[in-house]
Amino acid sequence: MFIAMNQFHVAAGRGGEFEERWRQRDSHLDEVPGFREFHLVRRQDDADGSHRYASHTTWESREAFSAWTESDAFRKAHAGNPMPKGLMLGPPQIMLWESVEL
Repeated sequence: MFIAMNQFHVAAGRGGEFEERWRQRDSHLDEVPGFREFHLVRRQDDADGSHRYASHTTWESREAFSAWTESDAFRKAHAGNPMPKGLMLGPPQIMLWESVEL
């Protein structure tokens, strides 16, 4: 199993707008071999009122994830409709995780 997470820092008072953009998004993940599941998670607001989110995708393998990043589905999911200016406080931060067999 392989997990890819993108962390997002969203401006104060704009969490609802960020979530709605994800609700309306067509990810095309269901078209990709090796994709298992997707979750968008949030944590409690920061002291300054900003919000932290993470998109969380689970894959059968690192190879399946890598193939997705080079696919037409990836290009379609990331084409157009950029985030509005000021919605995010910096670029997303990606974290990649591999399952440890115990």
